[in-house]
Amino acid sequence: MTKSELIAKIADKYPTLYLSDVEKIVHTIIKTVSESITSGNRVELRGFGTFGLKIMKARKSRNPRTGKTVFVESKSVPYFRMGKKLKERINN
Repeated sequence: MTKSELIAKIADKYPTLYLSDVEKIVHTIIKTVSESITSGNRVELRGFGTFGLKIMKARKSRNPRTGKTVFVESKSVPYFRMGKKLKERINN
């Protein structure tokens, strides 16, 4: 599902809301989650999951094409961990 499909589905479910208001709500939620993760905080949506950052340490690696050893700098990687209720809904 894309963001525009999500907006359309919410607008169909709640016809009393204007489409522009639904767009603002979805954009605000995504922006707030993104800003929170960027600042290093964790975002937990009960029953859905948790968004956060994992910090990968600097390490030595190997270039698969040439076989040479290269140094990979440390970096932050976003992650999503499913909540218990979402896992149960998927597995049933």
